Amino acid sequence: MRDDLFAYVSEHLGHEYGVLIVDETGILKKGIKSAGVQRQYSGTAGRTENCQLGVFLAYASPHGRTLIDQELYLPRGWCDTLARRAEAGIAPGVEFATKPALGLRMIERAITAGLPAKWVTADEATGRTRSSGPGCSSRASATSSPCPATSGSRPRPATPVRTSSPPPRRPWRGSAAVAAPAPKGHGSTTGP
Repeated sequence: MRDDLFAYVSEHLGHEYGVLIVDETGILKKGIKSAGVQRQYSGTAGRTENCQLGVFLAYASPHGRTLIDQELYLPRGWCDTLARRAEAGIAPGVEFATKPALGLRMIERAITAGLPAKWVTADEATGRTRSSGPGCSSRASATSSPCPATSGSRPRPATPVRTSSPPPRRPWRGSAAVAAPAPKGHGSTTGP
């Protein structure tokens, strides 16, 4: 079904300057049985709450925007407790992955499926991690620095590092952005 969605979005919203947007959100819960639920920080609530965390991938272009992928974040404690996992219906093969790793996994799926995207953007937490940086920047053609929401500074334009095409007419504004990697088999003139 995900491949059908990627194909539909590519056909109806696809654009050479498309943007992949990674973000997480908290889903507040009262119980303890839902997969991945525990007391953890939720940006949705603005504090530590009993919740699940989901990582989402959206696509935006001049033609429109939509959510295209999602991953449930399973805290390490959930991954290490087989009985709890089984009770919640979590497949035995699911392993612990950080939220940035989940975001990168979704980006790679979208790019591999051929979704046209020139940019990838994420919040400061995802943009600052080493696990997302090297995965993206080794195949990227432009990057920008994250701008923490708590820094008191305003978002700043992206600073191209390497580029194979001219940047958009208006500077990109956001927390963190990297150009999307070319789909496998399409060659890149910007890679190492």
